[in-house]
Amino acid sequence: MLTYSQRAEQAINPMGQRLLQLMDEKQTNLGLAADVTSASDLLELADTLGPEICILKTHIDILEDFTPELTFELTELAEKHHFLIFEDRKFADIGTTVVSQYREGIYRISDWAHITNAHTVPGPGIIEGLKQVGLPKKRGLLLLAEMSPKGTLAKGAYTQRSVEMAEEHADFVMGFIALRKLSENPGLISVTPGVKLTPGGDALGQNYLTPEHVIGNLKSDVILVGRGICNAADPLLEAKRYREAGWLAYKNRV
Repeated sequence: MLTYSQRAEQAINPMGQRLLQLMDEKQTNLGLAADVTSASDLLELADTLGPEICILKTHIDILEDFTPELTFELTELAEKHHFLIFEDRKFADIGTTVVSQYREGIYRISDWAHITNAHTVPGPGIIEGLKQVGLPKKRGLLLLAEMSPKGTLAKGAYTQRSVEMAEEHADFVMGFIALRKLSENPGLISVTPGVKLTPGGDALGQNYLTPEHVIGNLKSDVILVGRGICNAADPLLEAKRYREAGWLAYKNRV
């Protein structure tokens, strides 16, 4: 099986190539889901855990004290610690609408987020709209091809069509939010949420898988961890544990 660095040579999207190279050089496939509501908490997590991660996932619209200056500070931390910022916007509208949502408004996501994502329910027009904004800035898009909660509709034919759309737009689509490897295209990356060191679930239907299972058996590429790290007594220590588990699973796989 190809290594991350070998796959980077075959990635068409610049951000997908950059992520694969970064993962190889930094020796981490850990993404942090920093779903906090305070700008200071977000910056503290980014600075403290930045050395351990390849991706910082944000929900910028849940911050209670957002200011445009925050995005500049996040960008500086991403450069300092060598990680990519993934704004989990989950665009889901027609092409003309998502152009404005991505480029305009108070968040101006395309200015600072290296990566964003989208549902494929609207069809390929949503990719084409986001591409108009993101591709000139060398951004990358992840398609929500699968989701982990119980009862999800993102499966079967929906997933298969999402894969086809990604392969048709591989210049901008860098991969998927998915539970497993979905495409034989080595340049497309699978990012898997709902990962914990111990399997299980929560009261709202979220199902958790271990890093070993996600990377080793399901052949995904990036583990995305939120509460398992952020709610830990020592988030840095826990991030190191996840990083080690994810990287060991990758090394055993390749």
